Amino acid sequence: MASTPQCAKCPVFYCESTAFEKLNISTLPENCPIRTSSDVYKQSVIEYKEDPVRRLYVPATIAEKEAYQRIRGALMAVRPRIKELIEFAKLLNVGKIGIAFCAGLRDEALRITRFLEKQEFTVASTVCKCGAVDKTSLGVDKKYKIGNSERFESACNPVLQAKLLNKAKTEINVIVGLCIGHDMLFTMNSNAPVTTLIVKDRLLGHNPVIGLYTSYHRPIIESQERT
Repeated sequence: MASTPQCAKCPVFYCESTAFEKLNISTLPENCPIRTSSDVYKQSVIEYKEDPVRRLYVPATIAEKEAYQRIRGALMAVRPRIKELIEFAKLLNVGKIGIAFCAGLRDEALRITRFLEKQEFTVASTVCKCGAVDKTSLGVDKKYKIGNSERFESACNPVLQAKLLNKAKTEINVIVGLCIGHDMLFTMNSNAPVTTLIVKDRLLGHNPVIGLYTSYHRPIIESQERT
């Protein structure tokens, strides 16, 4: 029996409409994790009742509920992501928030900082280029520099970003446009829980979902060639 979950290919999404106890397991798709990994399911339910999972999950679910209102009979979303971040942090009784941002999004990082400070949060922020370290000093061959390979090119430094926010004792950290991979390294090294407010997409103005829907970008996405 297959054990690799393939939820994105599920034709029905049984889990959205029927409680686990009422599901007929034999009728579920062969690779449905409810069918193949019931032991993992049962263990995860236990973990939601214990900290640190419970400390984050209950406020997250409250924030999800409060992101909707019924307006003229229709259930509508009423909060942008930045507002959800603010209200979620309040539910957690957070006092200090960290921002790890890309140098290319310094304007957005400043705007976010000002929004958070108006809500009386203390904000610590670290830019990706902090440390002023050349890329070759971090084990990258000079041929992978974006500009002149013989000149100094400041490296993104997500490990340092995380360590600086750890030192500042931030309670949650927010990623603002870190490069793919660098965002993973930041998350790996952050002591505080991490959420992403802005995901980097250089071509699509940091809105990667556009690439899923437009035929204009499909040739780029499906190309087997590396630029």
